[in-house]
Amino acid sequence: MIYLIDRPGSVQSMVIAGHVAPPKANPDEIAIDALNWVLGGSFISRINMNIREDKHWSYGASSFVVEASGQRPFVVFTSVQSDKTKETLAEIAKEVRGPIGARPLTAVELAQAQSGLTLALPGSWETARAVGGSIAELVRFGLPDDYFATYAKKVRALGVADEATAAAKLLHPDNMVWVVVGDRSKIEGPIRELGWGDLKLLDADGNPL
Repeated sequence: MIYLIDRPGSVQSMVIAGHVAPPKANPDEIAIDALNWVLGGSFISRINMNIREDKHWSYGASSFVVEASGQRPFVVFTSVQSDKTKETLAEIAKEVRGPIGARPLTAVELAQAQSGLTLALPGSWETARAVGGSIAELVRFGLPDDYFATYAKKVRALGVADEATAAAKLLHPDNMVWVVVGDRSKIEGPIRELGWGDLKLLDADGNPL
């Protein structure tokens, strides 16, 4: 499903895509952290390197998983030049499909994610407030008491097989809902060329057109 919100005169299109993901308290959460780091959670992620660094269509593109105790959104987000809206949708879909298809995570990518996730940890608990926030996370999401104490060790223990399992659990490209905000007169036709099914047209206030 694609929702197109018309914003006449826009020179860029905002593209948001997502679907529901498992709760935070699931056995593959740490592998999911690493997977998202590679896919869209870091500057050198696949999505950002593709759309920003390679294609030069955007100042940045990313993905994230919202923290929640129940089902939660997995979201990919970017703003791109209007004339590359259709192509951006196609590239995001390709990147989301990659880890469960033709481009499983490599050992090199996993090593980069392991470094990125663990080297940032010391700065996460520099204040009493930060420590209190982490304790609150344990309670809020029903995480084990040793979740943070063992986090780095579990990140470093991840293998590419764990990432394949996480990808199968997290990524469902055929179930993604797309929201595109831009100038309808410029982008509706190209988006329809993708042949992705229903296109719901809305005005800037969310009213059906």
